[in-house]
Amino acid sequence: MPVTERITRILVPKAPFDFELTAGYHTYFQGRYGTDSLEGGVYRRLLDLDGGLVLASVGSSGTVDSPQLEVELQGRELTDRMADAAADAVGWLLGVDQDLAPFYEMAGQEPNMAGIVQRFRGLHLPHTATVFEALVLGILGQQISTSVARVIRTLLIETHGPRQIFAGVTYYAFPRPETLAAASVEDLRGLKLSWRKAEYVQGIALAALDPDGQNLEDFRGLADDEVVKAATALRGIGTWTAQWLLIRALGRPDGLPLGDLALRRVVSQLYFEGVPVTDAQVEEFCQRWRPWRTYATIYWFTSMRRGMA
Repeated sequence: MPVTERITRILVPKAPFDFELTAGYHTYFQGRYGTDSLEGGVYRRLLDLDGGLVLASVGSSGTVDSPQLEVELQGRELTDRMADAAADAVGWLLGVDQDLAPFYEMAGQEPNMAGIVQRFRGLHLPHTATVFEALVLGILGQQISTSVARVIRTLLIETHGPRQIFAGVTYYAFPRPETLAAASVEDLRGLKLSWRKAEYVQGIALAALDPDGQNLEDFRGLADDEVVKAATALRGIGTWTAQWLLIRALGRPDGLPLGDLALRRVVSQLYFEGVPVTDAQVEEFCQRWRPWRTYATIYWFTSMRRGMA
């Protein structure tokens, strides 16, 4: 049996960086385990690196203003090169390179946002590992409650995701396109997906494998409007999902998920005295937050989940 190796890497995020807030945001949408977990101050993710599975266990050994992350990596026949790739992946997942200063400067000019930023200072925008992952998760989360979406995500990951056991615990990586493409619609329906969503997920997996189509991961090289156009050309992907793709998969700073009920609610509570607002009103109101609408959205949602809005 191959030997499980352990290698440690150190990451130094751009300050301010609040590890608990950022990793907590990342794991909020997971089910019992999902692909990411945060327990006892340790964030864990089973990384799928070109077929090699590496468990990353991340803890903070610094402070918000002087951040440092200790990343312990475990894998069978783990090499230094794999460890470097895994550390880079963790850095991307946790958004360690983001510069929050320009957004914070803008936020300080508006009382509501200034209070939110002060409360959640150091929250970075976490990312999905791939465009494919973000598209599938976006489909699973369409028009259902967060709790139901968590159950479906967990079932999908634990049924079809690569897995590895470390110290008697089974960890799961996100399912690969070839696995979901090979699953029948009936199989996916058995995971509590609607018939239509099962077809969409299978279609995204097939698109990811199509040698004659556009490589989904190449979306990273497109401008925002080009990403939205390319994403919405895929069956099952609307503007809402495309905007979340910009935010979660590509780390773009100016995404705005219009059509999101939670976004309408938080804007209504914070800025319109609870009077219901339309998507058009939200879009017009959020013009003031360009080019940082992604961060405005993430901080609003965090404040809502923590009872501030």
